[in-house]
Amino acid sequence: MKIAVDAFGGDNAPDEVVKGAVQAVKELGVNIALTGDVYKLEDCFKRLGLPKDGIELVGADGVIEIEDDPKQILKEKKDCSMGRALALAASGEADAMVSAGSTAALVMGGTLTVKRIKGVKRPAMAPILPGTDNMYILLDGGANLDCRPEMIKQFAVMGSIYMERIMNVSRPRVGLLNVGAEEEKGRELEQGSYKLLGESGLNFIGNIEARDAALGGADVVVTDGFTGNIYLKTVEGMGSFMKKALKRLFFKNLGTKISALLVKGGINSLTKQMDYRETGGSPLLGTAKPVIKAHGSSDALAFKNAIRQAKEFVEKDVINEIERTLNVNEND
Repeated sequence: MKIAVDAFGGDNAPDEVVKGAVQAVKELGVNIALTGDVYKLEDCFKRLGLPKDGIELVGADGVIEIEDDPKQILKEKKDCSMGRALALAASGEADAMVSAGSTAALVMGGTLTVKRIKGVKRPAMAPILPGTDNMYILLDGGANLDCRPEMIKQFAVMGSIYMERIMNVSRPRVGLLNVGAEEEKGRELEQGSYKLLGESGLNFIGNIEARDAALGGADVVVTDGFTGNIYLKTVEGMGSFMKKALKRLFFKNLGTKISALLVKGGINSLTKQMDYRETGGSPLLGTAKPVIKAHGSSDALAFKNAIRQAKEFVEKDVINEIERTLNVNEND
């Protein structure tokens, strides 16, 4: 299996990308196509003293920046490091692709270069988030600001398949993010989505409020991309706040430092659960080949786990299952 990786996407590229790719080859048994400036990559391998076994360097011209128009990934910058990785996946030269670059450009390239799965109306960004006793998936995390009820239903289908196949959750619970639990709550979008989800055959548990999603109330949380992105950024911000608050609390004086030692195991477990690096990245669900968006500040561990995600995505045939399920639903 070959995974295309954008070697120059993200804050810590290319060094951490290269380290993560080397770890992935060693631990996961995959082959990697690193896209970007070959001369800089060659220098990076030499400087870090790392082997290139199982790694192919694929030349690319430049990098798409966060401030660039995402549409440039289709024209002016189609040969940049992200564009080349997308093209490798689209052509079948790679089985999947990973990038920590611009989310907007990746969504644009994933949708129009890699293309959509047959029957998918819009791909959705699907971050995996920690709940009290579970991990849950959020769709849409920001790819589609405006949505229709039928899109929300598709998000629920795709998220359920991902949770079953990748996260090993049997019959995942689907919750519709809303301002209250009652059926009549929300805008026309939520009310229409509620009806379709209730008729979908999925394990739909009804509306779910934001606080309950974080407390393990559902395995798949669906909403439009505008609401989902605000929710996602709030969760990330609160996670960072809690880490800093706990650090200040436990290092306040000698007594609190001793207390910290007594609960160190629990703190480490909680920290690992909240660490995005352990998950790896967010899949762009709905594309014809697996596209994984790694966090912009990913290090080697995060890149390795993003590659692991891509590998599992391919091995567990998630894309064919999504296409099969959507087409069955359309024919019913």
